[in-house]
Amino acid sequence: MKLFEDLPPMDHLRSEDMSLVQIIIPVESAHRAVSYLGELGLLQLKDLNEDKSPFQRTFVNQVKRCGEMSRKLRFFGDQISKAGITASPCPASQQVIDLEELEVRSSEHEAELLEMNANSEKLRQTYNELLEFKLVLLKAGGFLVAAQNHAVPAETELVENIYSKKDDESVFLLEQSVQPESSSKAGLRFISGIICKSKELTFERMLFRATRGNMFFNQAPAGEQVMDPVSGEMVEKTVFVVFFSGEQAKNKILKICQAFGASCYPVPEENSKQMQLTREVSLRLSDLEATLDAGNRHRNKALASIASQLWNWIIMVKKEKGVYDTLNMLNFDVTKKCLVGEGWCPTFAKPQIKEALEHATIHSNSQVGIIFHDMDSFESPPTYFRTNRFTHAFQEIVDAYGVARYQEANPAVYSVITFPFLFAVMFGDWGHGLCLLLGSLILILHEKKLGSQKLGSFMEMAFGGRYVVLLMALFSIYCGLIYNEFFSVPFHIFGTSAYKCRDSSCSDAHTTGLIKYRDPYPFGVDPRWRGSRSELPFLNSVKMKMSILLGVSQMNLGILLSYFDAKFHGSSLDIRYQFMPQMIFLNSLFGYLALLIVIKWCTGSQADLYHVMIYMFLEPTGDLGENQLFWGQKELQILLLLMAIVAVPWMLFPKPFILRKLHTERFQGRTYGILGTSEMDLDHDPDSARRQHHEDFNFSEVFVHQMIHSIEFVLGAVSNTASYLRLWALSLAHSELSTVFYEKLLLLAWGYDSVIIRIAGLAVFAFATAFILLMMETLSAFLHALRLHWVEFMGKFYHGDGYKFKPFSFKLLADEEN
Repeated sequence: MKLFEDLPPMDHLRSEDMSLVQIIIPVESAHRAVSYLGELGLLQLKDLNEDKSPFQRTFVNQVKRCGEMSRKLRFFGDQISKAGITASPCPASQQVIDLEELEVRSSEHEAELLEMNANSEKLRQTYNELLEFKLVLLKAGGFLVAAQNHAVPAETELVENIYSKKDDESVFLLEQSVQPESSSKAGLRFISGIICKSKELTFERMLFRATRGNMFFNQAPAGEQVMDPVSGEMVEKTVFVVFFSGEQAKNKILKICQAFGASCYPVPEENSKQMQLTREVSLRLSDLEATLDAGNRHRNKALASIASQLWNWIIMVKKEKGVYDTLNMLNFDVTKKCLVGEGWCPTFAKPQIKEALEHATIHSNSQVGIIFHDMDSFESPPTYFRTNRFTHAFQEIVDAYGVARYQEANPAVYSVITFPFLFAVMFGDWGHGLCLLLGSLILILHEKKLGSQKLGSFMEMAFGGRYVVLLMALFSIYCGLIYNEFFSVPFHIFGTSAYKCRDSSCSDAHTTGLIKYRDPYPFGVDPRWRGSRSELPFLNSVKMKMSILLGVSQMNLGILLSYFDAKFHGSSLDIRYQFMPQMIFLNSLFGYLALLIVIKWCTGSQADLYHVMIYMFLEPTGDLGENQLFWGQKELQILLLLMAIVAVPWMLFPKPFILRKLHTERFQGRTYGILGTSEMDLDHDPDSARRQHHEDFNFSEVFVHQMIHSIEFVLGAVSNTASYLRLWALSLAHSELSTVFYEKLLLLAWGYDSVIIRIAGLAVFAFATAFILLMMETLSAFLHALRLHWVEFMGKFYHGDGYKFKPFSFKLLADEEN
C-alpha cells in the first residue's frame, strides 16, 4: 500500500473542497453585492427563511414586479413569433437601461400593442364581413336571376293548378316560387348568407326538418377562403339562399343560422341594385385592405424594434428576479440594518468572492463593509466538479445514476475511456464507426451555431453527447480493425493472410479448413477466417474470454477505488474488513479464471476451463489430468477456494461488532478517538451547521445492513461476471446482423442484371444500415455499456447519495433561456 500513498493527487478524482461561509451585508449594498455574486457564480446560499411562505418574505413586492415584467416580455415574444419576425438572440448593439425604465417602456409597448391588436381585430372583422357580403352578393344574385328567368316559361303551365287550390296554405313552396309576380310578392321570401362548408349538410337537414320541407335550399361554393371569426383560420365556406314562406318559418331559419354560426346578409332582388351594392362593397374592401396593410406595417415595425432588445430585456428581468429571490433567502439581523446569509462555496473561490464583495461595497458608496468569514459545519457539503465541454457529458452520465458524495471518488474520470471502449467492443465495425465519426464531427464543427438554437429532444441529446459519440466512434474503428469488419466485409489492410486454401477452387474452406503457410496476420483477425469452418467457434471463444478479462479488470478497478475512498476518508475499518476480503474473494475465483485464460492463450493448451472451474468446487482434490495448465495448479486451487470461503465471514462479522465496541467505549467516557467508517454517517440539524446530533447505535440494524452488503457482493461477483458476457453476445449479434444485411440485401440484389433491382437493393441496405445498425444497435450498445458502468463497476465503490452544488449564477439563468 506504500506505492498508493506515494501517488500524486488527481484533481478530477475528488470533488472540489467546499467551505461553509457566512456573509453579513448592509442593506444599502445588498442588491449590488448579490448581483456581483451572481456574475461570479460560485456561491450557493442556503434558504434561512424556509418557514416563511413566498408572500411573507421581505422582497415579495419586487419579485411580483419582476414577474409582471416577465409576463409582458412573454407577451411580446408571442406577438413577435406570430408575426414571423426573427431577431438575433444576442444583438451586437445593446442599449443599456435600468429596471425602472424597462418597466415603464414595457408598459407603454404593451398598451400600444394591445390597442393596435384591438384596432386590427375590428378592421379584420369588418373586412371579413364585407368579403362575405361580396361573395353572397355575387352568388346569391345569380340564384335570384336564375329563379326569375325560370318563373316566366313555367307560369303558363302551372297557373291552372295553382289557382284551382282551395287552400292557399297547402300550396307547395316550389310551386309558389314560380307563381305570377303578384302572388310571389304576397308570400315568398328568402334569406341569403354564408356558412362553413363542413356544416353545410347538417345545416340543410336541420332547415328541412324545422320547416317540414316547406323551403327551397340553394347553395354554391364561395370561391375563396374566408377567415373564421372563432378560430382565426382560413376555411372553405358556402353561400346559400333559403326560399320560404311565412313569418314563423323566417324566425326558425334565423335561429338555426345563428346556432350554426352562419352569417346572413340582405341581397336586393333587383339586378341593378345588386350590381351597385357590389361596387360599393368592393370599394370599401379596397380601402380596408390598404388600412390593414398600413396597420400591419406599423405593428411589425414596432415589434421589430422590440425584438432587437427582447433577449437582453428577458435576461435583465431574470437576473433581477434571481437577485430578489436570493435576497429573500437572507435574514435580517437584530438591528434590521444588515442581511445575514449562509452558503457553500469552493475553497479556491473565497478570494474571488471577497474581491466581489469589496467592489460591491465601493460601488454602492456604503460606509460599512461586508463581513465574509468561514463557519464550522458538520453537515455534508454539496458536490462540485469542474467540467468542460468534453467532460461534461461523461459527468452527466454518472450523475444520472446518482450525485457523488462530498469528495467521493468520481467514476467519470475512468468512464471517459472505459465507457466508449466497452461500447466499441459491442459495436466493433470500422465502417459503422466511420459513420458515427462523421456525425460527431459535424456536431462538433457546428457546435457554436447549434448551441445557440433550440433543438428537438433527440438532436439536443445527440448534441449534448457529441464528444461521447466521438470517442465511441474512434474506439469502434479501433475494435472494428481488430475484428477486421467493414460493414461485415473483411479487408487485407495490414498485409496478406497467413492461410490459404488446399486447392484453387477453395471449395473445402467450410469443411476441411485452410492451411497456414506463413506468419500470423500482423493486426486483428485474419481476413481468411471469414466464411471458414472455424470462424464462429474461434471468434466466439476469443470474444467470450475477452469479455471475462475486461469484466474482471473493471470490477477490480472498482474495488481498488473503494480502497482509495476509504484511505482518503481515514476509514481503516473499510480497508480491513471490506476492501481486503472483497479483493480476495473476487480474485480467488474470477481473477483465477482470468489467469487461466491468459495462460491458455500463451501456451496454446487444449484444457477445458469449464471443467476446471466446476470441479474446483465439486472436487477440489481431484486429479486435473489433461486440464492441468501449470505445475502446482491443484494446490493453488485449494488455497484460493479456502481464501474465498474465509473472505465471506471476514466481510460479514468483524465490522458490526467493532462498531458496537467503539460506540460503547465512546459513551462510557473513555478517551478513544472515533475510528472513521463510511457506515458512521452523522446526522445534522438542517437549520444550523454548528450543532451535531448522533443517532442511537442500533446493532441489529448495522448487522443486517452488513449482511445484506456481504451477500450482495458474493452473489454479485458471480452475476456481474456473467453480465460482462453481454459484450460477447452483442458483438456477435452486431456482426451477424451486418452479415445478413450485406449478403441477403446488397449481394442478392447485385446478382441481378436489372439496374432498378440493384438500386432498390442498395437503398434497402442503406436504410437498414442507417436505422437498424446505426440507430437501434447504437442505442442498444449504449444502454448495455451504461448498465455495465452503473451496476458492475460503480456498484463496487460508489454511494451516489450526495447533492449537487447549485450556485446562484447569471450564466446559468442565460443558459436556461437559450
